[in-house]
Amino acid sequence: MAGNQKERVTVEGHELTLTNLGKIIYPETGTTKAEVLEYYAAVAPFLIPAAANRPVTRKRWVNGVGTAANPGEVFFQKNLESSVPRWIPRATIHHSDHTNDYPMVNNLATLTWMAQIASLEIHVPQWQVDPSGTPLRPDRFVLDLDPGPGAGLPECVEVAKLARAILQDMGMEPVPVTSGSKGIHLYTGLEGTLKSEQVSAFAHELARALEADHPKLVVSDMKKSLRSGKVLVDWSQNSGNKTTIVPYSLRGKPHPTVAAPRTWDELDDPELSHLEFTEVMDRVGTGEDHFASISGRHLPPHAEENDGGTPAEGAGPPTTGGREKVTVEGRLAKYVGMRDPSKTPEPFPASSVSSSGTATASSDQPRPGDPAPPGGIFVIQEHHARRYHLDFRLEHDGVLVSWALPRGVPDTPDRNNLAVHTEDHPMDYANFAGVIPKGEYGGGTVSIWDRGEFTCEKWRDGKEVIATLTGEPGGGLGGTKRFALINTGDRWLIHLMKEQPGGRKKAAAPAPDGKAAVDAKPPTAVEPEPMPGYTPMLASAGTTGELSGGDWLYELKWDGIRAIITGTEGRIRLMSRNGNDLTAAYPELTDRSCWPDGDFVADGEIVAFGKGGKPDFGRLQQRMNLVKAADIERARASVPVQLMLFDLLYHRGADLSRLPFRERREHLSSFVDRLSEGYPLRVSEVLDHDVDDLLAVAAELGLEGVMAKKADSRYTVGRRSRSWIKLKLERSQEVVVGGWRPGAGARSGTFGSLLLGIPDGGKLRYVGRVGSGFSDWQLKDILGKLQPRATKDSPFLDIPREDAAGATWVEPDLVAEVTFGEWTGPGRLRHPVWKGWRPDKSPSDVTLPN
Repeated sequence: MAGNQKERVTVEGHELTLTNLGKIIYPETGTTKAEVLEYYAAVAPFLIPAAANRPVTRKRWVNGVGTAANPGEVFFQKNLESSVPRWIPRATIHHSDHTNDYPMVNNLATLTWMAQIASLEIHVPQWQVDPSGTPLRPDRFVLDLDPGPGAGLPECVEVAKLARAILQDMGMEPVPVTSGSKGIHLYTGLEGTLKSEQVSAFAHELARALEADHPKLVVSDMKKSLRSGKVLVDWSQNSGNKTTIVPYSLRGKPHPTVAAPRTWDELDDPELSHLEFTEVMDRVGTGEDHFASISGRHLPPHAEENDGGTPAEGAGPPTTGGREKVTVEGRLAKYVGMRDPSKTPEPFPASSVSSSGTATASSDQPRPGDPAPPGGIFVIQEHHARRYHLDFRLEHDGVLVSWALPRGVPDTPDRNNLAVHTEDHPMDYANFAGVIPKGEYGGGTVSIWDRGEFTCEKWRDGKEVIATLTGEPGGGLGGTKRFALINTGDRWLIHLMKEQPGGRKKAAAPAPDGKAAVDAKPPTAVEPEPMPGYTPMLASAGTTGELSGGDWLYELKWDGIRAIITGTEGRIRLMSRNGNDLTAAYPELTDRSCWPDGDFVADGEIVAFGKGGKPDFGRLQQRMNLVKAADIERARASVPVQLMLFDLLYHRGADLSRLPFRERREHLSSFVDRLSEGYPLRVSEVLDHDVDDLLAVAAELGLEGVMAKKADSRYTVGRRSRSWIKLKLERSQEVVVGGWRPGAGARSGTFGSLLLGIPDGGKLRYVGRVGSGFSDWQLKDILGKLQPRATKDSPFLDIPREDAAGATWVEPDLVAEVTFGEWTGPGRLRHPVWKGWRPDKSPSDVTLPN
């Protein structure tokens, strides 16, 4: 292409002359001005919302960027020249000793003009201007993670994750941007209520905190002498006088790299690198904007103005990208504005609601003699989002007023828990349980922890609520509880009141030693409670850092099959966590004469021990899925099992599940003392040791890890809870097998690897293949299970061609477990190793970790 090529174009009604289209701007890659213009036209729908109404500082390379050895000359430009077209949107900013007219990238025509004059880099502050040009308060917060000598992107990723954890605890969700230069920019949105000095001071304190906690990795001081091998957390970008390169802008580097918004999954890729302009063009071609949560992907009211305020031709109100139009007044407007009804199963109100947030009587302060507010319904939901929490919702004025409880409801009046006030929810949300898709607001699994009705003693809007909640039988509250929600000025707290209402009388739990409980009053006959149907309480994965501020009890984690053991007159029954009857498969555990008399329900793990007395899940596989009595007896002789008990839920006519875990353990100890000697049953001991020491012991014993359980936790039937935390020594993942690839050499006649997936909308999302960890007998056994399930159609959504080559597909109904090193950027398991089948799980149980 000739270097002096020229073209006259019309962009959004404005004529521009594009010159020297064949000019080489990036000599090392041969990238021309025409390609730069093409790039900015492609990313305009994404870059403009990120830059709109922000005064721009430009970096121009009139003669190209040059090479690494011979860089081109760069010009910084702030003030607009007199020759600039009148229609360029601009902001006049008065500095202490001068005034500048800055351009604003509010439309494609301006972006094209900038590319034409080789303004490759576009830098903006963290604040916008109003229609009159007056600077507003910052609506963004940014940290510039800049690696020093000897450090690089991997170290920046590590610091980004540390900063993210702190910001998430404050209710902020940062977005990472690989800068296109050396490091990472970390953005969060702000409400525009703080001054630049306040935001900058907060950023400085955050940088200092990161440095104090990780002095070998982080530095907050700008001195170059301190930065070797570390990452500078540059907090100064939040100063009102500073600018940062806008996301989607090109860089003036030897290669045409881009300041590119990324996902957190991408940052987990050990091969993470800066993206070049062609890669970003491919990404925006999908329509997905990873910076949308910060920029909003819409323009503020004056963003499309030109020519001093005349609307651009055809300009109209911002669109919502195909989103279903829902008009809601008042209190639910924020709820609707944060969600897309075409993408989330959450309930949406009708286009108009009777409750528009204009209540009068309920917001008035109560006067002496006034009756207490009547109350209504409540729901407490478990929310497995990026961070587990409970959502606490009370009916008020036609909506569910909502708080997020990061540490759950308080179990004792001695401790107040944080309550984060969130947007009001529609009344239909009281019945919502389901999965909010990943990437949507609040993405994760929602289930109902408890619900019922409450009576309200006091409701002072924005200040204080006192209410008595009565939950469902077996619910997480464990009956009737009285709470206060208090606004302290900078945050809300939830408090369990010392004065609790008298609940309905329950059957008395037996004394742990088996003797009748003694009461000061004459005994009254108490009807035994009927035996409920129990499904296992589930633990949540976690880390030792989550165990502060609570009374935790520890057990070793046994690598086996979970079982609920039910004893009735004349029978012992074993049920797996997904409801499969295991009774016939383990006859050594079901001799009724060896168990204590009376009805009971216990919880435990069936384990097979291998060499050195270590649990061996591979050996246990030989006891699974056997049906014929002869096969079961042969396996029983070669692979004996033991039952490790860790909870007692029902005994002697009393439901113990509502008792604190510590008391249930006392009942369990007494219960086990009456078992017959020599029976293959043990109690999973509660260990009073430092948790780090226990993890070291678990590693030496070859165990999975350690279970941490709150001493005062109730048994939440069939629900996952943060009251039980599993601390695993290795990473494992349940998967569904969707096919196999043929084996060769020593594996000729069996298979080379199994193809693995995670259920996603009726198909499997491919997560990799496993080809190691199999014993010889397992190769034949696995192939024997898969061959009858062969099918001609692939069950996968997205399997790469090279992995699908020569594959035999199977019906996706078998669940297995693998261990692995880490998740790669494309969502694949790195170095998976076969662990075994999980017949106690169904494909619907298999999900990605939160």
